[in-house]
Amino acid sequence: MAEMYCYREALPFAAMVTMECVNVGLNTLFKEATLAGMSYHVFVPYAYAVAALVLLPAPFVSHRSRVLPPLSFSILSKIALLGLIGSSSQIMGYTGINYSSPALASAISNLTPAFTFIFAIIFRSLGPSLT
Repeated sequence: MAEMYCYREALPFAAMVTMECVNVGLNTLFKEATLAGMSYHVFVPYAYAVAALVLLPAPFVSHRSRVLPPLSFSILSKIALLGLIGSSSQIMGYTGINYSSPALASAISNLTPAFTFIFAIIFRSLGPSLT
């Protein structure tokens, strides 16, 4: 019973706290790297490379189905678009940190769920009704 509680309740909370700590650490690391002379255009590929190395073992320990969907042009173009948007947002975010502080960036990143909620309300009222 305690195992299920840990898996369902405590693990997501621990993951969120860990990701916030990593986010604050990455912002601080970025500010120190740029003060030492590194360009944020170079820092973004380094951050992606470290993230890829950390996530590389995940498919080997996953218990999901091993059958992959076919890799079509549509899926490849969506992956490319997502990568372009993600790297662009990181570059813009790091540009903002370059002009301000990592503490401000970390505080503003906590507002993301609030903005998501507000956008969901706005676009739900503007979208077509399903009823």
